[in-house]
Amino acid sequence: MTEALRVWPEQGLPNNPPAWLHAASKRRAIDRLRKEQRHNAKETQQILLDLDADKEDMAETDYDIPDERLRLIFTCCHPALSPEAQLALTLRTLGGLTVREIARAFLSSETAMLQRITRAKKKIRDAGIPYEIPKREQIVERREIAQKIIYLIFNESYSAFEGQTLTREDLANEAIRLCEMLFQLDPDAETGGLLALMQFTHSRRHARLDQDNNMVSLEHQDRDKWDRGAIDNAYKLLISQFELGQLGPYQLQAAISSLHCTAKDWASTDWRQICALYGALGAYDASPVITLNAAMAQANMGEPQKALKRLAEIEEELSSYQPFYAARAEIQIMLKANHLARSDLSKAMELSSNKVEVAFLESKRDGLK
Repeated sequence: MTEALRVWPEQGLPNNPPAWLHAASKRRAIDRLRKEQRHNAKETQQILLDLDADKEDMAETDYDIPDERLRLIFTCCHPALSPEAQLALTLRTLGGLTVREIARAFLSSETAMLQRITRAKKKIRDAGIPYEIPKREQIVERREIAQKIIYLIFNESYSAFEGQTLTREDLANEAIRLCEMLFQLDPDAETGGLLALMQFTHSRRHARLDQDNNMVSLEHQDRDKWDRGAIDNAYKLLISQFELGQLGPYQLQAAISSLHCTAKDWASTDWRQICALYGALGAYDASPVITLNAAMAQANMGEPQKALKRLAEIEEELSSYQPFYAARAEIQIMLKANHLARSDLSKAMELSSNKVEVAFLESKRDGLK
C-alpha cells in the first residue's frame, strides 16, 4: 500500500488496483526472499512456490480496514470527488464492471459514463489526492457511498447483462463479503439492512435456473431449493436492525424481499404489504425504478389497470431500460392484451445481451396467442 501511495498520485490510478497491489507485494516478497536465498535456498524455494497459495491469508492487522478491496473502496470515496464520480470510478476499478455495465446501472450512456470516469481519474492525478486509508471516524462520512457501491456490484451480479449465464455468483459473493466486513467495522443499521437484503436475494439463487439452465421466474421457482438457513439468518438480522429504530431504504427493500422469501407460494404473497413498503421506499428514493417495482406490486395485488397508468408516467425515463418492457408485458398479459405484450417482450429482448434472459423472454413471447 505504501508503494501505491507513492506511485498512484504521480502516475494515475491503474486499470486494476487490486491486481496491481498484489503484484507489487509479490515482487517485494520475492526480492526479499531471493536476497536471503544463499542462506536457506531450499526453504526459500518452497516459500516462493507457496506464495500464491497463501496470499489470501496475509496478515492485515496493521490497518483499520482489514481488506485490500474494502480499503480501496473507501479511498475512491474521497469527498473531493462527486458522488457520481466516486461510484463510477470504484465500480470500474474495484468492482470489475465494464463501462457498459456501469452505464446500465446509472441509466446513462456509455460515452457519458466513460467521460465521468476519465474526469475522476484526472482529478485524482491533478489534485494529488492521496490514496490514504481512512480513520474509523472517516468511515462514517463515506459509509453511504460505500453501501451504494456494494449494492450496485450485487445488483450487477443478478443482472448478468452480458454473457451466457444468468448470475455472476463471484460478484454476488464478493459484495456480500464486503458488506459483512463493513458491518463488522461499522455496525450501522442500514449496512445491516443491506446485508440482509443481499442474503435474502442470494438465498434463492439455486432456483433461478431449471435443470436445462433455463431461467425460472420468481412466480414459478421451486421454493424447496431456497436456502432456508440463509433466509432465517437474514430475517433475524433484519429484525435486529429494525429494533434500532433507524429505518432506511435498504431495510425497507430487505423487508420486501423477506415477504417474498417467507411466503408459502406466489399466490399467498402479501402484495398489499409489499405495495405499502414500496410507497414508504419512494419517500427515500423517488426514482423511476422504484415506481416500476411499486407498479408491479400493485398489478399483482389485483390492480393491473392502475399499474399500467403508473408505468405510462415513467415510460420516457425508462425507454432504454429492459426490465420496464418485461414488466409492462406481464401487466399486458394480465389484461389479456397479448399483442401488446408480445411487442414489449420483443423490445425487452432487444435491450438484453444475456443469452439466458433472451431465451426466457423469447419463450414467453412465443407462448402468447
